[in-house]
Amino acid sequence: MRKEIWIGLVAALIIAGILSPFASPNPDGLEKVAETKGFIDKGEGKEVVRAPIPDYVMPGLASEGVATAFAGITGTVVTFVAAYGIGRLVQRRKAADSKG
Repeated sequence: MRKEIWIGLVAALIIAGILSPFASPNPDGLEKVAETKGFIDKGEGKEVVRAPIPDYVMPGLASEGVATAFAGITGTVVTFVAAYGIGRLVQRRKAADSKG
């Protein structure tokens, strides 16, 4: 893996770990509009897929700040692995197409 990728990953992990606990506890724009217009309950219902880290707080950790930071780091790692894997697959496919 190239050095630039590692630098970017480390920077993203530091940002996620340090800044995640300072995220706004207020609802996002869509949730706020749903509350204001009175249809927030219509969006609630049976879960199709259970969130692994609900509300961006890692279950089982006592400190909310640490739990949020850990959730941010975990999300960053999962996103990186997925993006890196997809990138490698695309790269291999292009290499195979250029040979054939």
